[in-house]
Amino acid sequence: MTQSEDKPIHMSPEEFRAAGYAAIDWLVDYLKEIEERPITSDVKPGGIRSALPEHAPETGESFQELLADMDSIIAPGITQWQHPGFYGYFPANSSPPAVLGDLLSTGLGVNGMLWATSPAATELETHVLDWLVELCGIPKRFHSSGPGGGVIQDSASSATLCAILAARHRVNRPDEITKLRAYVSNQAHSSAEKGLLVAGITRQNIRLIDTDETFSMRPESLEKAIKEDSEAGYTPFFVMTTVGTTSSGAVDNVEEIAKIATQFGAWIHVDAAWAGSATICPEFRGILNGLELADSYAFNPHKWMLTNFDCSAFFVADAQPLNETLSIVPEYLRNSASEAGEVIDYRDWQVPLGRRFRALKLWFVLRSYGAEGIRTYIRSHVQAAEWFTEQIRNHPKLELSVEPTLSLVCFQHVDGDKASEQLLTSLNDTKKVLLTHTRLNDNYVLRVAIGSTYTTFEHVEALMQLINDKVQN
Repeated sequence: MTQSEDKPIHMSPEEFRAAGYAAIDWLVDYLKEIEERPITSDVKPGGIRSALPEHAPETGESFQELLADMDSIIAPGITQWQHPGFYGYFPANSSPPAVLGDLLSTGLGVNGMLWATSPAATELETHVLDWLVELCGIPKRFHSSGPGGGVIQDSASSATLCAILAARHRVNRPDEITKLRAYVSNQAHSSAEKGLLVAGITRQNIRLIDTDETFSMRPESLEKAIKEDSEAGYTPFFVMTTVGTTSSGAVDNVEEIAKIATQFGAWIHVDAAWAGSATICPEFRGILNGLELADSYAFNPHKWMLTNFDCSAFFVADAQPLNETLSIVPEYLRNSASEAGEVIDYRDWQVPLGRRFRALKLWFVLRSYGAEGIRTYIRSHVQAAEWFTEQIRNHPKLELSVEPTLSLVCFQHVDGDKASEQLLTSLNDTKKVLLTHTRLNDNYVLRVAIGSTYTTFEHVEALMQLINDKVQN
């Protein structure tokens, strides 16, 4: 067999270096100019695909050609989630330290499914999750020094699913799954219902609990539902409370709900996907009163803690039910460290086997900004939201739909749904801002979620001026 004299298919180290510099330069220039770009795309359905070749290239192309197509094809079809005028949904933070941490994670190409497959990936993750316990005032029972600890999931949806699976396992009655009942607020994120369905809980066994005038779950309604189900022979196995609902930012009374759920042996999961990041500021930790009674807790640093998606911090007070329900050990994964029980294998803390080295980007963020830097960032958004709230409160044509939570403000036009919808459309048509809507008390409501990485008080002032202009017109 003769050695091939064909050119190697990989970039040389120097070509890789040059392409890497070019990619970073492209991204830096893109972000530097993002405020001048339209926040939403004018691309029609199918527009991106029609600009792409029908077939994959037979021979490789240069990196310069790839970047050229980023400019001409991809960039025009992107919704600018990092634009400072992005107030829709909830933020999806990105920051330079997180980007660079993610770049190193991608370049290392680690699969951190076991401690043995990369000890640094596992131990750094355990350590930074313990940092979050301390930084955010999370109860010590979620620290890795006890029977529980933290893990980074891809999203709060996955965290909720894992909590449901652990709760189902703890009941230890697999033949009675049709008798298991779960309870969530009628304002809870849709991922709760989806996770329950994936876990085999039918829709008729998912109880949506009424909310009060602030859209928080009514503890008395929960207690009534659980008692009715228990008397009817059902097993209440899972209760989810929400701290910062998607529609309105409502905060459930975790303490009262947890006390009720505990009486019936139900697993208590607290979902603070968006709002949880704010607890790095001591003055906002009251939203989590009662968390010490919960079995699991999740929040997303990728929403409001300057960390790129995907990074959801999921904590359990006792990892055993989670590990028991998710652990399958084929021969090819057996190793001495795992067999000795000396290490954490995070593949037993999630549904997939494989997992990315997500902890690097969170580590880079915490070290680069420090706790005080992140607190300043969070507080600036809350202060901007407080100012914006007063502008709405004093506006002759606008009104608050509900009292705001942290940096989410919901409002509507006093002339009704049609006027509110027209206002939203006119704002988004400017391509300078992006707002989304919801319905509260069956009213069409505009949501302003302040929290994008580059959003400052001046941007919120500009948003209010834009709103005033559109309302007057």
